[in-house]
Amino acid sequence: MIVLLSVRPGTLESTMTEDLSPAERYAAARKRAVEQATALASFREMYDFGLDPFQIEACQALESGKGVLVAAPTGSGKTIVGEFAVHLALKQGKKCFYTTPIKALSNQKYSDLCRRYGADKVGLLTGDNSVNSDAPVIVMTTEVLRNMLYAGSQTLLGLGYVVMDEVHYLSDRFRGAVWEEVIIHLPESVTLISLSATVSNAEEFGDWLDTVRGDTEVIVSEHRPVPLFQHVLAGRRMYDLFEEGEGHRKAVNPDLARLARMEASRPSYQDRKRGRNIREADRERERRQRSRVWTPGRPEVIERLDAEGLLPAITFIFSRAACEAAVQQCLYAGLRLNDEDARERVRSLVEERTAAIPDEDLHVLGYYEWLEGLERGIAAHHAGMLPTFKEVVEELFVRGLVKAVFATETSRSASTCPPARWCWRSSSSGTANSTPTSPPASTPSSPAVRADAASMSRATPSCCGSAP
Repeated sequence: MIVLLSVRPGTLESTMTEDLSPAERYAAARKRAVEQATALASFREMYDFGLDPFQIEACQALESGKGVLVAAPTGSGKTIVGEFAVHLALKQGKKCFYTTPIKALSNQKYSDLCRRYGADKVGLLTGDNSVNSDAPVIVMTTEVLRNMLYAGSQTLLGLGYVVMDEVHYLSDRFRGAVWEEVIIHLPESVTLISLSATVSNAEEFGDWLDTVRGDTEVIVSEHRPVPLFQHVLAGRRMYDLFEEGEGHRKAVNPDLARLARMEASRPSYQDRKRGRNIREADRERERRQRSRVWTPGRPEVIERLDAEGLLPAITFIFSRAACEAAVQQCLYAGLRLNDEDARERVRSLVEERTAAIPDEDLHVLGYYEWLEGLERGIAAHHAGMLPTFKEVVEELFVRGLVKAVFATETSRSASTCPPARWCWRSSSSGTANSTPTSPPASTPSSPAVRADAASMSRATPSCCGSAP
């Protein structure tokens, strides 16, 4: 006979293939009764899927009164732990602040929590918006919380939990001090929940949190439930960035390595400028090499991604003006990613969201050019845009009505809307429309792979990462 100690999906603790004694059955029943009386039990009923072990471990530590540092790959569900902190705060009659590093991520999390708990219980505080600031749950950028602490804001009264999403920003050269100040100056009574996908020294960081915040449990998960694929578009051909090597270790695609060597051996403009003589045969070889690694333009990259089924995508350009220029390039190229039905849905949502803006202001803001891009499924996203425009782009992207977004680096953390693809361009010299970059350091799986990927930057005109 098989006896199940728990039959709810995702809560199975053990399966036994032998009869239990009366004492064992009594102990199992007591254990189930204790579990069902916890806040975690009611929280799990809110989801139609079972929680992973690391999520359960973190939630149990949180319910026991400990702070937690959760380090797990992107897409693994770290935010479940943050949402459990929200659940605990509401259950205990306390406040919970959910902090993020950028406005776009705050807007997205605000929408998520509103759908789950209702707009009357959730507020939003960013540099652009102030919505329901007296709510028990407030989503905000980290700088807003720092300013509250220094100003002694009355909003802090009753605060029980603070969730710091993307806490690895603590190591940011320019903004990291904000995270450090918040962690240090939060009242001792506040429980801190730190979430990150890229903390490489989790144990060391956890020890520091334990010192400044009190009892903090470190939960690390290395399982990546959403596989990450990386591609390189060199010329008219798309390559896989990595191939399986010996012992299942990833190695840079040898075809790309060959292209990199070819690019490195080509005489540079600086060499010619210094007066070095180049024979006619060398010039002919250079022309052939250049044609093999032709750099595709923005429209060609988007068209190729569309043909490969890799849209929607976010392209990082690191310049506000270049983001807008990229949209114009795609429009001038006649690129259309939406059918007529999608165009009508886009126009309907945009007109609804911008109804409060006077017509004369819309003209000044470049509304009609912006709308034309949206209807075609193309948009820019950067800090220089009107907040309403940014929010519309984010909403359309989530709905799949905008398929190509050109964004600055500050939007990277907000690219959590599946399916997501992201692109970056690299070149041997910076220009107004192209800044030398290499793939984000957190993307490859090991330091050796990161070094190999960075070494490809001179010969990989367009790179693309995808997560199905």
